[in-house]
Amino acid sequence: MAAWDDHPPLHGGQLLFLTAAIATASFMEILDMTIVNVSVPAISGSLGVSNAEGTWAVSSYMLAAAVMQPLTGWIGRRFGEVRTFITSIVLFMVFSALCGAATSLPMLVASRLVQGLVSGPMMSVAQAILLRNYPVERRGMAIALWAMVIILAPICGPILGGYITDHLSWPWLFYINLPVGAFSALACWSILRHRESKRVKQPIDVTGLCLLVIGVGSLQFMLDNGNDKDWFGSPMIVAAAIAAVVSFTFLIPWELTDAHPMVDLQLFRQRNFRVGTLVIGAAYFGLSGVNIIYPLWLQTTVGYTATWAGLAVAPVGLLALVASPLVGRNMSRLNLRLAVSFAFCVFGTAIFWCATLNDQASFAQFALPRFFQGLGLAFFFLPLNQILLSGLRPDELATASGLSNFIRTMSGSFATAVTVWIWNRRSDYHHAVLSEHVRDAASGWQPFRSQLASLGIQGQSAFDYVDGLITQQATTMGVNDVFFALGCLYFLLIPFIWLARPPFGARRGGA
Repeated sequence: MAAWDDHPPLHGGQLLFLTAAIATASFMEILDMTIVNVSVPAISGSLGVSNAEGTWAVSSYMLAAAVMQPLTGWIGRRFGEVRTFITSIVLFMVFSALCGAATSLPMLVASRLVQGLVSGPMMSVAQAILLRNYPVERRGMAIALWAMVIILAPICGPILGGYITDHLSWPWLFYINLPVGAFSALACWSILRHRESKRVKQPIDVTGLCLLVIGVGSLQFMLDNGNDKDWFGSPMIVAAAIAAVVSFTFLIPWELTDAHPMVDLQLFRQRNFRVGTLVIGAAYFGLSGVNIIYPLWLQTTVGYTATWAGLAVAPVGLLALVASPLVGRNMSRLNLRLAVSFAFCVFGTAIFWCATLNDQASFAQFALPRFFQGLGLAFFFLPLNQILLSGLRPDELATASGLSNFIRTMSGSFATAVTVWIWNRRSDYHHAVLSEHVRDAASGWQPFRSQLASLGIQGQSAFDYVDGLITQQATTMGVNDVFFALGCLYFLLIPFIWLARPPFGARRGGA
């Protein structure tokens, strides 16, 4: 079989059809990261579990996708990029169907876990296929199209997820992947079946893979279940913590000394990669935390439907859609550290704004901070990725991208568990403090009790009514605490990005 590079670039209708097919598959994969966020209450209610447990459907997918990302390069070289991409789409469809057919939380989480595993190679391989089939002079346009897909999917995810949940049912969040995936797989196979990449047999770091899976899986299990199982009062949580510590303790020296490491930790010796990757991981923690908490709060406390919650959080992508092409076109003129600092100021300000809202705010008041936050996205992803890839050799770029994507995705997965846990703890705290005022000696309680009595609400009914009000206010105060903490995170990150050192270009190749 001829090497891929022996094939000439595509042109005309074939190139347009391939672009549509790859963009569709990529859109589908990114959409699945956000479409479930607004549907967590519906899924939890249908399966008879708490909202905190319902978020496992989000974190399990992100966890599995993250674990697979360092393996993407090896899989593509071993089996061929076209075969890898199409197989990934087909398996994604199969497990999407199983997610939709799930009748219990364990079945849904298991299906989402495998769905995330098979989706892991999809994005990186799709980008490689797109670039290698475009003429060199038009690859800039290919990257621009790619960026538009990445930006549009998070806008459409909450809106589409909310609409499907309200007007159909949550299993259709997964069933819609079937026709989309079928089109993409058939279109790519019809064009690329004779344009396979060269396959190379390389050893796989089995030990490193096992240590990574055990370590990351144990840590995620501890975070997801700790609140329900009384944390370290549970032998199961203690065992998970020990497994995570032992696995990571052995993983680091193993990967540093192995001839073919799955996670190339040597890259962290590069200052800009080290700074950029750690900053993007922390920043993505905040973004993911807001993205899961905001629609959950709007539905469980404010009373929004999934559709309206999706519409409230979706505006985050609108300004990014307009500003990203401008930022990309002027990257060489920008002070990248200043651009990222500006993005963090926007993020922090927008999230502080969210922290001032209460359950009586209007739809516009809920949507405006998200709209404003979108301006920061354009100055965040592109400049920060340029910084972390700067100074690397061309042959290191693919590995570096996979490692940074792994850390970013893992950070988002951990954020789902951690922010929901903090929200629950702060809500319980505020509920306890507010409940202290419901007693005869407290000023204001007797007049309010009399008002309730005048409305026919007396005895236990009065206490139940007041408990509902306290719970609503405590939940709002708890979410405000989470937003405030995440807003502080972005301002604390600003000094760290200035630890990176220019020039921000790759050695002997463009980043």
